Amino acid sequence: MASIVSASSSSSISLSSHQLQLRTHSIRSDKPTSLSWVSSFPKLNISISSISNSPNPSLNKGSFIQAAWTRRSRGEAAKKPNRKSWKQRTDMYMRPFLLNVFFSKRFIHAKVMHRGTSKVISVATTNAKDLRNSLPSLTDHNACRVIGRLIAERSKEADVYAMAYEPRKDERIEGKLGIVLDTIKENGIIFV
Repeated sequence: MASIVSASSSSSISLSSHQLQLRTHSIRSDKPTSLSWVSSFPKLNISISSISNSPNPSLNKGSFIQAAWTRRSRGEAAKKPNRKSWKQRTDMYMRPFLLNVFFSKRFIHAKVMHRGTSKVISVATTNAKDLRNSLPSLTDHNACRVIGRLIAERSKEADVYAMAYEPRKDERIEGKLGIVLDTIKENGIIFV
């Protein structure tokens, strides 16, 4: 006769295969009384007093653990760092045109890109031949106003009347950048 040995905290107990069959048969013979999906989960009768001495005696009487489906907790969502948030997934469609302004030591560059296709809609730079020879300074406030006006005009020609600007980390919208953005707004472009 085959026996199965199960380990407990104090001693080992051996069961015969006949006793094991009787126990599994008695567990399986419990038929669900309702047709809901909850009744398909097995009910495990576990006595809490045998596991630990709990101070609340009302938990020991007829307590059971029942499996159920639960929604993912925030901790589980944090375990998947590659999962993008709702804003990250929809922002490309809600604000499709993005303005990028770059200030070098000698020039000012600005361009408007379509985020979905990475297509450049309009470009303006003080390094262009016509501006390089006509402007007295390529980096002063007057050059910023010229770049803002050119970006606005060229964007309107491409039927783009609204765009977004996302400042970089620790970047303030003031000074030359503020002048460029204000000039674009004054020329009829909406920032969303």
